[in-house]
Amino acid sequence: MISKTTIDKVFEQSLVEEVVGDFVQLKKAGSNFKGLSPFSNEKTPSFVVSPVKQIWKDFSSGKGGNSVAFLMEHEHFTYPEAIKYLARKYNIEIEETQLNSLDKEKASERESLYIVSEYAKDFYKTTLNNSNQGKAIGLSYFKERGFVKETIEKFDLGFSPNEIGYFSNSAIEKGYNKDFLEKSGLTIFQNSKSIDRFRGRVVFPIHSMSGRILGFGGRILNTEIKTAKYLNSPESLIYNKSKILYGIYFAKQEIAKLDNCYIVEGYTDVIQLHQRGIKNVVSSSGTALTIDQVTLIRRLTSNITMLFDGDKAGVNATLRGIDLILSAGLNVNVCAFPDGEDPDSYTQNRSYEEVNDFLTQNSQDFIQFKASILIEKSKNDPILKAKTINEIINSISIIPDRIKQEIYIKHCSRIMDVSEEVLFNSLAQRSKNEIPVLSKKRIIKIEKTLKLQKIDILFELERKIIEILLLYGNREEQFEELILKNDEKGNILLEPTIVNSLVHKKIFLDLQQDEIEFTNDSFKIIYSKIIQEYHENEKLILDVFLNTMDIDLSNQVTSILMSEDQYQLHDWLSKDILVKDKDKVVGQLVTETILSLRTYLINEKVKELQFQTKQNNTDNSEILKEINDYYKLKSLLSNKLNRVI
Repeated sequence: MISKTTIDKVFEQSLVEEVVGDFVQLKKAGSNFKGLSPFSNEKTPSFVVSPVKQIWKDFSSGKGGNSVAFLMEHEHFTYPEAIKYLARKYNIEIEETQLNSLDKEKASERESLYIVSEYAKDFYKTTLNNSNQGKAIGLSYFKERGFVKETIEKFDLGFSPNEIGYFSNSAIEKGYNKDFLEKSGLTIFQNSKSIDRFRGRVVFPIHSMSGRILGFGGRILNTEIKTAKYLNSPESLIYNKSKILYGIYFAKQEIAKLDNCYIVEGYTDVIQLHQRGIKNVVSSSGTALTIDQVTLIRRLTSNITMLFDGDKAGVNATLRGIDLILSAGLNVNVCAFPDGEDPDSYTQNRSYEEVNDFLTQNSQDFIQFKASILIEKSKNDPILKAKTINEIINSISIIPDRIKQEIYIKHCSRIMDVSEEVLFNSLAQRSKNEIPVLSKKRIIKIEKTLKLQKIDILFELERKIIEILLLYGNREEQFEELILKNDEKGNILLEPTIVNSLVHKKIFLDLQQDEIEFTNDSFKIIYSKIIQEYHENEKLILDVFLNTMDIDLSNQVTSILMSEDQYQLHDWLSKDILVKDKDKVVGQLVTETILSLRTYLINEKVKELQFQTKQNNTDNSEILKEINDYYKLKSLLSNKLNRVI
């Protein structure tokens, strides 16, 4: 178990904007930061990070919380893993007790797969650097590729001995479970025999965005053996090839910094470019690019440059990838290497300046690329030229941004020597079949919006009380206390008295005095936890407080806390729409909320009494007098709130 001292230090030193910023490209928005949701495929930012409150909120998925919650949601860490990750990030020494056998048995399957994969990575690295076979075969191969010691170490490169069960037997002897060795794909069990999947191969560990080992890629070095040149881990609970980009862990910061991501085909392409100083590069690991991989990049940048070999297969793969990237709303450029070269071979004997200049000078937008490839085929054939133009228009048609479409149409017109009018008409023909469908959806959406739903006033008032307690509970404010009295004629009066009080004490006493209980079950639990926290510790630290709750309650709390910041996503201030700063009128806010709640309860009580008069066949004079008194009180509260209620 991790000691409380370590956990406290983690919360004291970690900054949510720095933690989230390692995974999501954030931009300043007032006092907050905003970015694209890392949990959904969106085109408009709905993800907000508050440095002041040290929490984040994703309005598209409803998720939210502190730094630990983000790591648990985004990286699927357990709570201890998230704490350890933050401790390492902020150089905090981790104090913990040794796990007992019972704790190990309770470890999740996912965590067990991570543990096995981590062991395999260390095993392959040790074998590469310390065994005779590893040095003679594996290390020699990497050095032939031009990889220096620092690069080999950084990418955790390794070697699996060419012995049928060497790794597996070693892992079993160390106490690793056979089930997890098999589920991770590291070992194949046939009868009583264990077979190493990556035997006789150099090994490329595949890291998650946070650096955890998800799986492996292995390259065979013995060309006489009839088997696949490259072999990847099979799908598992932690390894999904279509959702992973090789090198993303080492490239993420540079991608966000340079606002561009290079995509290459293979492992060695990534490593070679990275070693040369081009660090914003990832690989789709030899598979066709997927929408999940593009979405992963979108979290860091909206610009992608595809680097490809000049052969036919490389061209076709690039053409397929272009449309996929465009459909996700990203910008795409293409850079082709000279015949017979790939990113790995081209980079090996050149300096950073030479490689960077080549990439800069030879990167072209997708229209120029498609035109150069397809025009070469069409030459003087007008039919093939028309087909080429249609190919380009097809790509433009899938771009979701209409402004970008128009810019690309103008660009295509200049390159292909075709009038803009013709191209716009062609684009319109492709879009017209979609318009009725889109319009129908929009009509349905509008109709649903116009069906005004009854606002749950009590829910909103209870929610507001929770928000005030979370944000301002420990502040001392001046309040106008309203004392209920009767004058000489028996009329009801509200006599104001000015008092100073802590916000949480004022709310607690007011609700207790009126015997008001929360009706929403979640709010009831949250309110109880807040009051308990203030009573026990005399303060409430938001990110620490969130850790006392389960995920559902934590999400609700962050929704409440960040609701006031959501307007920044729409940049209202730039449109001269001013949002009232509640922080400057906390006392007034508390008073009005409590008065509004009392008024609501009076209305409900009046309805209840009115119902009794309808059901009661006897004298209703007492009930009617009570109703009249409530109306008088309601009128006084209405005057106090300066509105009709």
